[in-house]
Amino acid sequence: MTDFGDIINAIGDLGPFQKWLVLMLSLANFLTAFPMFGQLFMVLDVPHHCKTSWIYAISPNLTEEQQLNLTIPRNTQGSYEECLMYTPVNWDIDSVIEYGLNVTKTCQEGWVYSSEQNPTLVTQFDLVCDRKELNDISQSIYMLGLLLGAVVFGSLSDRIGRRPIILLSMLIMGAFGVGAAFAPNFYVYIVLRCLVGAAVSGIFIGILALGTEWVGVPYRSHAVMVTHCCFSIGQMVLAGLAYGVHNWRLLQIAGSAPVFCLFFYIWVLPESARWLMTKEKVKEAKKLLQKAASVNRRTISPELLDQLTPEKKVKSGNILDLFLKKRLRNVTLVMAYVWFVNSLVYYGLSLNVGSFGLDIYLTQLVFGAVEIPARFGCIFLLQWFGRKKCQGVFLLLGGAMCLIITRIPKDLPVVVTTLAVIGKFAIAASFSISYVYSAELFPTIIRQTGVGLCSMSSRVGGIISPLISLLDKYHPAIPMAIFGSTPVTAGILCFLLPETRGKELQDHTEEAKESQ
Repeated sequence: MTDFGDIINAIGDLGPFQKWLVLMLSLANFLTAFPMFGQLFMVLDVPHHCKTSWIYAISPNLTEEQQLNLTIPRNTQGSYEECLMYTPVNWDIDSVIEYGLNVTKTCQEGWVYSSEQNPTLVTQFDLVCDRKELNDISQSIYMLGLLLGAVVFGSLSDRIGRRPIILLSMLIMGAFGVGAAFAPNFYVYIVLRCLVGAAVSGIFIGILALGTEWVGVPYRSHAVMVTHCCFSIGQMVLAGLAYGVHNWRLLQIAGSAPVFCLFFYIWVLPESARWLMTKEKVKEAKKLLQKAASVNRRTISPELLDQLTPEKKVKSGNILDLFLKKRLRNVTLVMAYVWFVNSLVYYGLSLNVGSFGLDIYLTQLVFGAVEIPARFGCIFLLQWFGRKKCQGVFLLLGGAMCLIITRIPKDLPVVVTTLAVIGKFAIAASFSISYVYSAELFPTIIRQTGVGLCSMSSRVGGIISPLISLLDKYHPAIPMAIFGSTPVTAGILCFLLPETRGKELQDHTEEAKESQ
């Protein structure tokens, strides 16, 4: 079989066909920002107190202020306790006023929120006090959905193709995302969010495949970085959307429904010609290549197309190939750890946007904005310095920033914020590089399985990340120490990997074995 890279070169490395494809992939990636971070704006802290309507049975004419003074204790700051109430008694109102109540207990009848408060997940499902942890649990279950999606869609994409996986994932993300807005209780909401997470993972995996398998070597990293920049822009737009829409149900619909505007992808989104060739679907691959060449105003010689014939039946790759061959085993273990660390630190910083002490909407805007130069700059850095050096250096930089934060006093918030933004910058860049690097390290026949395994490792890091933050009750420096030390070790391990800059993608595991 002729080198597939020669075919891509003949039709154009980055012609109008590939640019249109990258635009479509970027739009899909743009819309995944909402399911990833939208919930942060639905669970903002809301002033509340225990519902103590029992006292109206004794004296129905009490004002709200009198009711609170008699039934809710105050904390050391002088404000009403949010999770405690005085134990109800059978006294008359005069005795309650004269002697007062002293025995407290947790809220028994629910909570009362400000009447001016727009409906949020917190007020709708009472995610306060002893139920507050359900928010963190739901975030972890969403990450579990990303993990399940990486397992299922990574392998499935290698078997049935990239195009059907992207289309199916978009349908699931839109349908269950909108459905979550009508969840009757929080547990149904969590299940729907888990399914949305699986779909988002499928979109990520499919976008990576098409972005690398249709674009020529010189522009391969450009395609991936452009789609990632659109994800960052999506985070910035999310800040504005959440600022304007405070009702959580309307916000959920506004963030999920736009994916249905991309229904026309059914007719225009192409399959990967490279994947078709590995599955011996030569006729379909040639037809797609001729279409791409026509759009790019190029011609492919019949002789070159005639050479595009597999020499032997392609053996389907499986996950065991990643560990049975020495080179692939080393690559798999190191890259799986790199993805794990990227996710652990990225979400460790992103899900704590309130810790900066600024308005959460402004903080989200800054966090999204800082990723754009991080991801866009990688386009040039990968060409100048190569994949291995960039991956390692950005991991080391991100880890160093987090470690330095552990030594900065809390009364210097500007310094801490600056270091955190630099750390977010570095980890965002590292995350984008890992997508490009992984796609180039794994052979085509098992690329999606390999990337799916790495993505699965990444999602494990995402699941653990919120739990790491809980360790600050033992010592406030522990979370940042973990977020700092793990990238440092991952950055060092990266220098054991082979460089892939300027090299053609490998199609079969046999090629990987020969190149070790």
